[in-house]
Formats: sequence, C-alpha cells, structure tokens
Amino acid sequence: MSLLLEMKGIQKSFYGNQVLHAVDFSLEKGSVHALMGENGAGKSTLMNILVGIHKRDGGTVKIEGEEVEIDSPAVAQKMGIAMIHQELSSVVEMSVAENIYLGREPVRHGFIDYRQMYKQTGELLEMLHIKLNPRAKMGSLRVADQQLVEIAKAVSQDARLLIMDEPTSSITDREVENLYKIIRDLQKRGTGIVYISHKMDEVYEITDKITILRDGESIATWETKEATNDMVVKAMVGRELTEQYPKREAHIGEPILELKGLTRAGEFEDINLTLHKGEILGLVGLVGAGRTELMQALFGLTRLEKGEIILKGQKVELKRPSDAIRQGIAYVTEDRKGEGLVLPMSIAHNTTLPSMKEFSSKIFIRSGIEKKRTNEILSELKVKMASPRLAVKNLSGGNQQKVVLAKWMMKDPDVIIFDEPTRGIDVGAKAEIYKLMNEFVAKGKAVIMISSEMPEAMGMSDRILVISNHRLSGELSREEFSQDVIMKMAMRYM
Repeated sequence: MSLLLEMKGIQKSFYGNQVLHAVDFSLEKGSVHALMGENGAGKSTLMNILVGIHKRDGGTVKIEGEEVEIDSPAVAQKMGIAMIHQELSSVVEMSVAENIYLGREPVRHGFIDYRQMYKQTGELLEMLHIKLNPRAKMGSLRVADQQLVEIAKAVSQDARLLIMDEPTSSITDREVENLYKIIRDLQKRGTGIVYISHKMDEVYEITDKITILRDGESIATWETKEATNDMVVKAMVGRELTEQYPKREAHIGEPILELKGLTRAGEFEDINLTLHKGEILGLVGLVGAGRTELMQALFGLTRLEKGEIILKGQKVELKRPSDAIRQGIAYVTEDRKGEGLVLPMSIAHNTTLPSMKEFSSKIFIRSGIEKKRTNEILSELKVKMASPRLAVKNLSGGNQQKVVLAKWMMKDPDVIIFDEPTRGIDVGAKAEIYKLMNEFVAKGKAVIMISSEMPEAMGMSDRILVISNHRLSGELSREEFSQDVIMKMAMRYM
C-alpha cells in the first residue's frame, strides 16, 4: 500500500505546557490504523492538528508525499480529510439532513434545495443501513442515533482520509457490526482510516496497525496481528495493570433507596428495585431499554406518572434535580460535555457549581475556602491540568469525567448514579474511576451504574438488574453472573 499520510516530529504547546513532543504517525491508503493512549496522551491534539483545528508548533505533515499546511477545517475538508468526533457536535434544533449537509447544502435557484437534501440523506442512510428519518430533529434522537448521524456525515464528505474518534462509544453491538461493514467498504475504495479507540476487541477486529502515544510522545507502532493485550496496555500506561476491575470486600448494609412501581409511559414500566448501603448495583440492558430514562426520573429530570421513591426509610418527592441533590443523590451523566459540564467555565468553577451556597455568604463568595477545597478534591481525583483556572474544555475526556465526578464528591452524596461512567476513557483512567467507586461505597454509600460494557458491569457490580424494553426482566447476584444469561434477560420482552 502507498503512503497516504505522514506526520513527522509534530510538536504542540498550550499555555506553556508541551502536549506533543516530536510525534510521528503515518497512514497507508486503504488501511485502518489504531491510535491508542491514555486520556491526555495527545491523540485528540494530534488529530485536531490534522483537521486544522490546532496549528502545530513544529514538524511536517505530508499528504501523498506532498508537504501541506492545514490551517483551518475548511482546508482539511478540501484535502479530503474528515473527522467523526467522540463528543457530538450536532445542532439539536436542526434536522438529520441539515446536520449532515451543514455548510454543503444543495442549492437551486439561489436557495437551499430541501427536497434534494432530504432525498440525498435518505439514500445515504439507506446505504449505511441506518434507520432514521432525514427530517427528524437531532435533539429528539438518542445519543446512539446522533452518533450514527455523525458517521453518516463523515461518509457523505467522500473523504480519502477519515478519522474516527471512539465511533462505537454510544451504539449497540448490531450497529457496531454495521460500522465494521462501512469501514471495510471504505477500505476497498482506498480510504485511509485513523481509528481512535480504547476497546481492545475492536482494535483487533478492524485495524491493521496500532500506534501508542503516552504523555505526548510516540511510544510504539506494531502490526495489529503482532501486538498482545499486555504489550498495548503496558505501552499505554507505562506500567502493568494487575487487575482490570479492582477487588474489594463488599460490606452490604441496610436499604438506602427503594423504587416501587415506577412508571413513565413509553420509557419504563412498573420498576421495583432496592439499593443497599455499600453496594454497587449494575443496571444492564440494550440501548433504548429505558435505563437512562429511569435514572433521569429518579434524579428529577423528568416527572414520574406512577410509583414511590423511598430514601433512607422516608418517602420523598423528587420533582426537580435540586430536590434530588438536597436528598443526597448525584447523577454522573453519559454526556459529560452536553450535560455534565459548562465548557467555557474554569475547572474550578465547574467543580464547585452544585456547592456554591456552601462557599457563599449572603453577598460574597468565600474564595479562599472555595479554592482550598477545590484543590483538595481535584488532587484527590488526580485531575491532570496546568491550572484549575483553565477552561474545562481544554482537558482530555478522562480528566473532564473526573471533574464531573469531583463536583458531586464535593457534595458528599449518599447515592451516585453513574451513566456509562467510562465511555471514551482509557484503561488507566478507567482503573482510577473504578477505584473511586469502590472507595465511595466502602464509606457506606451506594452506587447505581448503567453500563453497556458487559465485562465492566460484571466486574464492578455486586448485583445486576436487567431491563428489557422498559420492564425489569431479571436480577442476578454476583455468583449468578453470566454474559449469556444477561443477554437472554435483555432480550426477554423484545
């Protein structure tokens, strides 16, 4: 295969902090090259240089042997470079078709030709086996469906070089298989694909080569067939991880939360569950089963139609998130950028947002106390940052997730709901999140964890509840955990 992309000696700094140190990366036509590393290793920065979002400080970029300057996303697009970002960039008030062809709308007599745009979108979605209405508003779609639209948008650009940043983070196993078919079709057309993922099974399934970045440096490049799990993990984290899911001695206490007959039409029906002190309760099911909707109702984001919530022995009404927070419930959302953080605000201010009353007099914020507590919690969670005064948008995905967790830890809740807590997070950061969850429940607190990763759900949970098509379909103790049994339960009411 001939070389499509060659990046040599790429350097980049932000605010005096060197994030890329002479990184080398190459891609051949028609190949899929995995780019792996911990969050903060420099993967996104390197790719953002390639798509013209950031300007490199040093090094060269060659496309098909010709040195190029990519100083804007428009230039990258003209060169046939497209990127599917991990964090969705959709315009929620616009339709699926408008999002796919934003800035490239078909025009007739000086006006946007909506009929043609909807026709083209329908044909594109059909080709990709994506069952969505081109006229549907993006804001009405599940996160998983929005992710599929992002994939369709990139494919529509007919790119010769496609970057996929965690493309399967929100989609189902069936949709993943469909994505693999799309990738193989693109390979046949000579498209080169950079595949950023933390999921080892995907990397072995679909890629030809693997390159590892660590702390802004190129550590290793292998043919995928020559790389072992242990080699990849050790290169990524610079050490051996002895346990993927850290063990703990469970001390399950009395019930802290009971849900009785919770119902919201079309989302969940007659849900009963009990959560105990010291317990991690896994909530498993297929995408769209109703897990997230159930937890959003528990947190007061939506209204219940029927049912009771018993918290610490008392019936409570949780009509809004402020009610849930006051009662000691926290919610770590699956969409950290859209719902968990205020991106333009500083790391420090994001951390203290739910706790402002505790740092305020009637008129002033007691900034000294706020700063001390913020620094303590960010240090405890090992958030990698140049300064807490920097905007949180500048952090890597894993460190942003830690800031979301930090803001709730500062409230000292009794129950934390984790919705896909390690989505798009590397193995090292995952281990740290798991450790924090274990430490939290060791204090007699409790966790409800929604996870679409079966090994994670089985590795971290004390019990698992399975939801199928909006109804509770089964409960398993740790001794009963079986992937086959869980999948059968997940399909029970389909």
